[in-house]
Amino acid sequence: MDVTKISEVKALLNTSKSIAIVCHRNPDGDAYGSSLALYHFFKKTHNVSVISPNDCPVFLKWLPSEKEIIVLENNEKKAKTILQEAEIVFTLDFNAFHRTGDKTQKILEDISPTFIMIDHHQQPDDYAKFIFSDTSKSSTCEMVYDFIEALGSTDKINKEIATCIYTGIMTDTGSFRFPSTTSRTHYITANLLEKGANNAKIYNNVMDNNSLSKMKLLSKALDNLVLLQDMKTAYITLSQRELNNFNFEKGDTEGFVNYALSIRNVVFAVIFIEDKMQGIIKMSFRSKGTFSVNEFARNHFNGGGHTNAAGGRSEISLQKTVQNFLEIIPQYKEQIHESYDKEI
Repeated sequence: MDVTKISEVKALLNTSKSIAIVCHRNPDGDAYGSSLALYHFFKKTHNVSVISPNDCPVFLKWLPSEKEIIVLENNEKKAKTILQEAEIVFTLDFNAFHRTGDKTQKILEDISPTFIMIDHHQQPDDYAKFIFSDTSKSSTCEMVYDFIEALGSTDKINKEIATCIYTGIMTDTGSFRFPSTTSRTHYITANLLEKGANNAKIYNNVMDNNSLSKMKLLSKALDNLVLLQDMKTAYITLSQRELNNFNFEKGDTEGFVNYALSIRNVVFAVIFIEDKMQGIIKMSFRSKGTFSVNEFARNHFNGGGHTNAAGGRSEISLQKTVQNFLEIIPQYKEQIHESYDKEI
């Protein structure tokens, strides 16, 4: 991390401040892990609050102090007041205000604290005074550890902080199997274990926390899976009716797209999920090798993310969205096949 920036931030934090920590809409393990890690790091010396645009999935409800998070969707007045009064706002695991949803975005655009961004996604917007952006990092949680280390404060990492950071790293690396996992990642997680993170318990809380209805929804998703063999691509669709039939809860479809990517010879995988409440089709893209789903999502589906993992959205029907995808994808056949050749 930039020494000059860290020096300035350290001076800024030298006296007690009013700090708000904001994560992206539809928070995942990295978003809540990084936010709560900083919350525990700051809470003894600063007036700190965590704002989440909407609620998290049930498999993150066990995180230390998760109940202290103010969910803007449920308490907009309180969240807005905290953000308006904050001297410093940390934005974690996103790099563009629109990733927080319409309501949170408007508030963030209307306030003028010192913004500090910590994020690992591509192409950050230029809204923060201090930008710590590194796309080579496995997760924002890994960057939060780097941030604490750069401040010279790893001695302050306790069991709660270690647990939160480990959770974000584990979830964003697919349990340490994605290419973004480096020797540095393992070095950090080793230190987190020494600080009290219980890796087995964390894994069980996140990964082995499935309801029967989620398992039946997965069965339906796999039944809907389509393989485009010549394109080395697979996709899954889930309609709102199908979600309702299986008592869908937030987070239930997490990781479903990876089943499509796990098929032999598949390089590109997508899941299309209908969301009638928001009036959109949500998409998750995954790839192997050099094929950039970040660029694909940005070019065609109002999204973005990482080279091998990205999200997108569409405001037309599920059927038309899939049809649109099927019309676009032949343009990328050569890139997908090249990615496959390099992968093997």
